[in-house]
Amino acid sequence: MAKFVYMFNEGNSEMKEILGGKGANLAEMTKIGLPVPFGFTISTHACNAYYDAEKTIPAEVKEQVMESLAKLEQESGKKLGDPENPLLVSVRSGAVFSMPGMMDTILNLGMNDETVEGVARLTNNPRFAYDSYRRFIQMFSDVVLNVDTYYFEKLLEETREEKGYTADPELTAEDWIEVIKGYKQIVKKHTKNAFPEDPTEQLFLSINAVFDSWNNQRAIVYRRLNKIPGHLGTAVNIQSMVFGNMGEDSGTGVAFTRDPSTGEHTLYGEYLINAQGEDVVAGIRTPQPIKTLKDEMPEVFQQFSETCRRLEQHYRDMQDIEFTVERGKLYILQTRNGKRTAQAAIRVAVEMVNEGILDKKEALLRVDPDALNQLLHRRIDDNHERNQLAKGLPASPGAATGQVVFDADEAELLAKDGKKVILVRQETTPDDIHGIVAAQAVVTSRGGMTSHAAVVARGMGKACICGCEAMKIDLHEKVFQIGGTVVNEGDIITIDGGTGEIMLGEIPMIEPELSEEFQLLLTWADEIRDLGVRANADNPEDSAKAREFGAEGIGLCRTEHMFMDSKRIPIVQDMILAESFEDRKEALDKLLPMQQGDFEGILEAMQGLPVTIRLLDPPLHEFLPDKEELIVETTTLKITDPDSAELAEKEMLLKKVRQLDEFNPMLGHRGCRLGMIHPEIYEMQAKAIFYAVAALAEKGIEASPEVMIPLVGHVNELKQMRELVVEAAEAVQQEKGLTITYTIGTMIEVPRAALTADQIAEEADFFSFGTNDLTQTTFGYSRDDAEGKFLQTYIENKVLPENPFAALDREGVGKLVETGVKLGRQTKPNLKTGICGEHGGEKSSIEFCYYTGLNYVSCSPYRVPLARLAAAQATIKHRKK
Repeated sequence: MAKFVYMFNEGNSEMKEILGGKGANLAEMTKIGLPVPFGFTISTHACNAYYDAEKTIPAEVKEQVMESLAKLEQESGKKLGDPENPLLVSVRSGAVFSMPGMMDTILNLGMNDETVEGVARLTNNPRFAYDSYRRFIQMFSDVVLNVDTYYFEKLLEETREEKGYTADPELTAEDWIEVIKGYKQIVKKHTKNAFPEDPTEQLFLSINAVFDSWNNQRAIVYRRLNKIPGHLGTAVNIQSMVFGNMGEDSGTGVAFTRDPSTGEHTLYGEYLINAQGEDVVAGIRTPQPIKTLKDEMPEVFQQFSETCRRLEQHYRDMQDIEFTVERGKLYILQTRNGKRTAQAAIRVAVEMVNEGILDKKEALLRVDPDALNQLLHRRIDDNHERNQLAKGLPASPGAATGQVVFDADEAELLAKDGKKVILVRQETTPDDIHGIVAAQAVVTSRGGMTSHAAVVARGMGKACICGCEAMKIDLHEKVFQIGGTVVNEGDIITIDGGTGEIMLGEIPMIEPELSEEFQLLLTWADEIRDLGVRANADNPEDSAKAREFGAEGIGLCRTEHMFMDSKRIPIVQDMILAESFEDRKEALDKLLPMQQGDFEGILEAMQGLPVTIRLLDPPLHEFLPDKEELIVETTTLKITDPDSAELAEKEMLLKKVRQLDEFNPMLGHRGCRLGMIHPEIYEMQAKAIFYAVAALAEKGIEASPEVMIPLVGHVNELKQMRELVVEAAEAVQQEKGLTITYTIGTMIEVPRAALTADQIAEEADFFSFGTNDLTQTTFGYSRDDAEGKFLQTYIENKVLPENPFAALDREGVGKLVETGVKLGRQTKPNLKTGICGEHGGEKSSIEFCYYTGLNYVSCSPYRVPLARLAAAQATIKHRKK
């Protein structure tokens, strides 16, 4: 018989795929001798068997659960459902990867009208027993029976008000008995059945609920977002209960071994005296900082600090730990690698190297390149006066501005329309995951630094403020009030997740700075990586920013962006509208010094590093006014001023626009095809490049231009364009009396170019793969149409594993890149190859580029640090021995 259930002492951390993350950690902690309440794990294989049996727990799984339960009863000396000495257990989901979308924890399972009396006798604390029972009813009803917790909270609030209490601990045992009766009536009303009293039935209903939660909507959203496979399944952890609400010598808490926001090596977390675990994250009571436990329970604090040190040394990573103190005895309920901000991830990695816990390669692999984006964006300008509206807990750093929304669905809708929103809630739940994804930031009026909102926002790198108690939210009216200020849905606010401040209106932001640890980590990355990193930049400012972030050159300079300047567009239009070669040449002569100035600025900023300059790529009609607007304007003038010179001018312009109009501009008269028909345009650009090099040489500044011919599909196109560029270089060299060093290459962006790369390499000094267009031409997708109409449905329905415009399609587009590199180097073994599409800044695409043998990747300036780290990680994982 297959093994489906494992006692904690039968597993270890290597069994994550079978036991899930939580189960493997509980087994590992048991193995290393930590005080872990005993229990067992129902494996992910059992979850898959449940779905194979059409959502029924197979008989062999049930049998193994009962056998394991008997072992737990023997170990604990208690029995599930025994009124004299009842065993109570917790039920937790535990997927392979931590997933906020999974089922919430159930505590105190095994309680019923008989066992509650046994607990009351054994603890000599009826109040505690009945409080535990009512918690169980509420949790079980919510997560297993699908009765909204709102009904229970409403009844509890009414009871408190009626009796004049301000907090739950004031309720007596008799009060809780009354509440329990009310809770059972709520269950009967909403489920048409009595609350289940049989503990074995409770257990198997809970196991069903965990398995069902693997495919609930919020879990599916989270898996899709984090690219977690759907076939893994979830494990279920059944663990004997320990109680933090047995008096003033008991408590519960959540702590990180280091600060998850900053990475500082200090204990960070919260606890509550006389409380159970859910109270800390539920936001009902305000928890105490972990450091004050030193005063309340010095021995426990000392033991906990030592346990944290052992766990970090053992797991060699920052840990997120749940603990309970029962009558002065410490228990560790759970540990896992702690979620952290990018800032913290870098500091922890670097400091763990300094502490001898990790080596440099391990440290580099500990930081997710995608997370670096958190550090490369704006923060609030300190010079701007802050009119603070309120202050909450600074739960996740970063700043954000957006319009207030109170509903996750609304946040998602508005974000799809391009609006920036800030999600404001009393507290978030896993049901809000899609709204958190869509929002710029999250603000809650309840909850602490380890609440759901805080943990999820930190993991996503979003700014978050929690526990802003001054904020009174009215979800019905869609407003929140702070003092006398009322803020409506749609109003703009700015938040600072680093300080916890909320401000009205939009506030100026400033560019980020890289910490010393960040710089050091990237230095280690540069020491290890074999793949070059360049930037895509079209002006001196972006080029300088790219250098600041560590770019080793410019991999793509798009010259068309220089033509869009308001001062230049009339000259560009004159060039396009010219009726004769002479008129066109006159306009080009005006553009040449402007282009020369552009190239001088970029080449000077790069100080001798290579700069790949792509000659004009888009079709000429893109520089002319919109055809539909021109038709409206000419029609209006015909009616209002039929004899005007303006009308004649507009009609001429409309005629030219219609001549240049194309059925499919992406595949039309653009790229090298433009240069073939209008060689004078490419000649002007080539001369501007070489004049720029000559001007810099006079100043003693080195320049390394690489002239790139776009959209080549046939070797003859490149042959002709190469001759044009060489002639332009020779003319400038002769005129200026100097020798210019340059290379000529092409962008491989149509399949034919990749398939005939051996021929094209005869005329090319380098290849740069333009993977944005190569993806469009390989799939036959127009990117804008695909992303706007069907691509998301394809991804949701698993027609495609992910968006091929975001992560390189290795099986199709990747095969063309591999073919292009292989064939090109058959002709020229030392042919330089790179990638300059947006994929050059995406970690899995960078990994592909490394083992395909490319020389460099090129990406936007702000993604250069990401690319440096991802290139180092690819080298560590795949370097050929």
